Amino acid sequence: MDLGLRGKVALVAAASRGLGRAIAEAFAAEGATLVICARGREALEETRSSIVDRTGAEVEAIVADVATSEGVTLAWERARDRFGRVDILVTNAGGPPSGPFETHDWAAWQRAVDLTLRSAVELARLVLPGMKERRWGRIINVTSIAVKQPVDGLMLSNSLRAAVTGFARTLANEVARDGITVNNMMPGFTRTERVEQLNAATAQREAIDPAEVARRIEAQIPMRRLGEPHEFAALAAFLASERASYITAQSIAVDGGWIRGVL
Repeated sequence: MDLGLRGKVALVAAASRGLGRAIAEAFAAEGATLVICARGREALEETRSSIVDRTGAEVEAIVADVATSEGVTLAWERARDRFGRVDILVTNAGGPPSGPFETHDWAAWQRAVDLTLRSAVELARLVLPGMKERRWGRIINVTSIAVKQPVDGLMLSNSLRAAVTGFARTLANEVARDGITVNNMMPGFTRTERVEQLNAATAQREAIDPAEVARRIEAQIPMRRLGEPHEFAALAAFLASERASYITAQSIAVDGGWIRGVL
């Protein structure tokens, strides 16, 4: 199936590892031109080289922290200056720290707002004028299964991912007539460094082996295994495609059946 991504310019945030990297790889395999950003130069350059070697895609790599206004602006300006436009935006950022309510002062909440909510809002603000002018665009926000079924110990993530969902759902209505879709992807427990870190934090709190935490999580998933980043990225490639032109305002889980709700 030709997804129609060849020649499209995609900006993928936090793309040096994990879900962001897998999404960038999927886009490149479909012929998209990439702008990827992350905070760490070494991992980012390794990702860029790997994608170029495997796919031959044109990839611009930018060291930028999207939790800051400077980082958001830098990523957008480099994309604009190099390629003239952004057709597909994937907002993504590492999750905020785990822990119950009492462990987070307002400074921690503010950092989580900047990382999770502000980055998505400000990146969208920058790319939307061009998308409206061209009457075509895709905005995909990486959120979490916690939006539909809160995860114990993730007070900050549960709260701020829900805020991103409300923003995206409202924005989708506002830009639908401009040929722009806005959707959210909700990763479940996937084999990434973030999940390993969360498992380690849980193990430390409960004084148990991290392997036991992993076994507990897998037992909650009907498929009885973690997801793989490339399985998540396959949905991103479809939502970014011409084929998904009538899908907007949705939050779609890639979770192996973990969410127990009917809808």
